[in-house]
Amino acid sequence: MFNGWTESLLAGIQTVNQILTAGIAITAFSLFLYALSFNLRDRVARSFALILVSLVIIFTTEALIDDTMPNWGIDLLLRLQWIGIVFLPAAYLHLSDALLVTAGRPSRGRRRLAVRLVYVISIFFLLLLTGGYLLGPLVPAGQPAPHLHRTLWTEAFTLYYVVAMVWAWVNFARAYGRMLTRSGRRRMFYLMAGATAPALGSYPYLLYGFEVAARYPLLFWSAATIINVAVGGLVVVMAYAVAFFGVSWPDRVVKSRLFKWIMRGPVTASAALGLMTVVRRGGELFGTSYNVFVPLSVVVTVLSLEHLITLAAPLLERWLFFGRDRAELMLLQNIEERLLTRSDLQQFLESVLAAVRDHLQAPLAFVAALDNEELSLVVMAGNRNLLNQDHLSDALSETVARVNGAQVARHEFTWGDFWILPLHQRKRGDMDRDEVPSLLGILGVARRFDQLLDSDQRDALWLLAERAALALEDRQLQQSVFRSLEDLQPKVDMIQRLRAFGRYDSRVNLLAEELPPESDLANWVKDALTHYWGGPKLTQSPLIKLQVVQELADEFDGNASNALRALLRKAVDQVKPEGERRFTSEWILFNILEMKFIEGRKVREVASRLAMSEADLYRKQRVAVEAVARAILEMESEKQLLR
Repeated sequence: MFNGWTESLLAGIQTVNQILTAGIAITAFSLFLYALSFNLRDRVARSFALILVSLVIIFTTEALIDDTMPNWGIDLLLRLQWIGIVFLPAAYLHLSDALLVTAGRPSRGRRRLAVRLVYVISIFFLLLLTGGYLLGPLVPAGQPAPHLHRTLWTEAFTLYYVVAMVWAWVNFARAYGRMLTRSGRRRMFYLMAGATAPALGSYPYLLYGFEVAARYPLLFWSAATIINVAVGGLVVVMAYAVAFFGVSWPDRVVKSRLFKWIMRGPVTASAALGLMTVVRRGGELFGTSYNVFVPLSVVVTVLSLEHLITLAAPLLERWLFFGRDRAELMLLQNIEERLLTRSDLQQFLESVLAAVRDHLQAPLAFVAALDNEELSLVVMAGNRNLLNQDHLSDALSETVARVNGAQVARHEFTWGDFWILPLHQRKRGDMDRDEVPSLLGILGVARRFDQLLDSDQRDALWLLAERAALALEDRQLQQSVFRSLEDLQPKVDMIQRLRAFGRYDSRVNLLAEELPPESDLANWVKDALTHYWGGPKLTQSPLIKLQVVQELADEFDGNASNALRALLRKAVDQVKPEGERRFTSEWILFNILEMKFIEGRKVREVASRLAMSEADLYRKQRVAVEAVARAILEMESEKQLLR
């Protein structure tokens, strides 16, 4: 009875261990995709991605091994597992070197050479693995699990593994010692703690301790399960620490994005896999290895968890990540969710005009907004041929004259074949009783020559006009907010970038950051692009003082103007999407830069070619120039970082 209970417990622990092994592989692969998606440009994130690839190989092959598999399949998977093990020491040393560089201790050449040499050694052991020299034959009936015999080269690799890991840990400690900020030291500690489990938990100890493990299988599988729990948890901790490298987002954004990624990816997939395994093993007890409940359990688990995450994520986000800024951040979230875009306002105004036309049986109705002392048509419904847009300025003059002479705000008048209703702002509490609010625009309704308005029609028309005025007032306020945000964005980007530098290298990067404000840089870039093919705005540009330009000048025989022109060309190319050039919305920023500045075409010609108004062209041009400025700023930051 005791032996039966022990065997049942052992089988249960083995099942849990198999689920955990697959869960680690899923987690590592998911975090690898996260690194690919968000911060792969950073050297720390790239080296961490190599560790994740090694872990995916190690734990995927281990999870695939099954008692029903033939010996040749087990032998193949165990040897494939060593591909990840072979490169793990080099990836760890690479990560430690990247951390030292980020912490303000760049390599003078020796450390970089050492990292490359370690990769060469790993490739050498990989060749030994493919030649059959690194590992001996399979022990298929080995206890407590099948394993490979070790060889003399296995002993050499074990020594190399230990030396490389110790060296990496020395570099981790040096990087930790260079941290000045509390958050930087805390995250470096997380990274060091997280790096422990994969390094210790990935090595196949059965090569050395199979006799003890065979004697105490329950102890072996219990220890393996505990180690796998530690590896899975600490890999996430390690990923959390690395997620802050190479990005300038606020901490709450990094935490929230990683949290949602882990919940929707590894947690959901591992839970579905675990439940599927339990259901399948339960079916085996009743004599059926596969039953209809296996796929059903997967579907129910995935849908239930995704639904739960969708409902709980906003609450958990506020509770875990908002902190003392909860009120401000919730206000920003509400604005984002409730903000009316240009399309939303146009849709609302179209519904207002439809009601106006239906109420008066009018063939045409329109709303025009007052922008910069000029009327611009916002939306029109009906027969467009009835309105000549070139005469809207006359309607504005007539409206201003009528409004100035009116004693009440509700004062419609006729203009040609239209009724014109001035649209005013709502009255504020501090306004005089007889004061007429400022003009927002006009509502125009086509009328028949002899058509008159009765009192009910007039009241209904003015009620709809007030709805249109409300939309125009919101439009005006939101345009003001957007302009403020556009002015604020360069400053916020600069502060966030400085915060990102200061997370890990206060002594070097914050002091080395002598770059101009992005708003000034954008003006300099625009001036230099204006004289791209020659002129004082290029030859005398402040951009020539940038370090990246000075280094490029060596490639152009010391000609700083040509170096700046090459830098501008490189930055413009970074704005270009992938693929062949097209005249679509995705290519609009690049096409503006190419046609306006590189090809030197006139504004009217560019606007006509891109099918947009000149005003819209100027707005898009500013966005394109700012994109070029950001690209130059990133290149200059990288140069200063390596200085």
